[in-house]
Amino acid sequence: MAGLTAPVTVDDHHGCPATAVLRRVGDKWSPVLLSLLARGGRGFNELDRSVEGLSRRMLIRTLRSLERDGLVSRTVHAGVPPRSEYALTDLGRSLREHLDALGRWAVTHEAELAAARRRYAEHL
Repeated sequence: MAGLTAPVTVDDHHGCPATAVLRRVGDKWSPVLLSLLARGGRGFNELDRSVEGLSRRMLIRTLRSLERDGLVSRTVHAGVPPRSEYALTDLGRSLREHLDALGRWAVTHEAELAAARRRYAEHL
């Protein structure tokens, strides 16, 4: 976002690397899966059982997106049936550090954010 000039065009917005990362980590399930994988590699079925309300279809879609972005690796282990294991990559671990910092910020400022929302609602 450094060097951003007004007006901001649609191309500026879509081409911004920060926007792309925020889109990825701002979806419903990526932060949850990144957090689980930060504790160590997990098999597909283990991830499936670990997140209530996450459909298998959405789990597959989210894991593929995280893998495509280089944040998660997938290793297929031979067997019948074959078993897939997912783990954070070095890139995923480095992003996780920043997500942890954002989470700490949110907890620290939770009361201030709630108060601001109440003040805003009172003036509508």
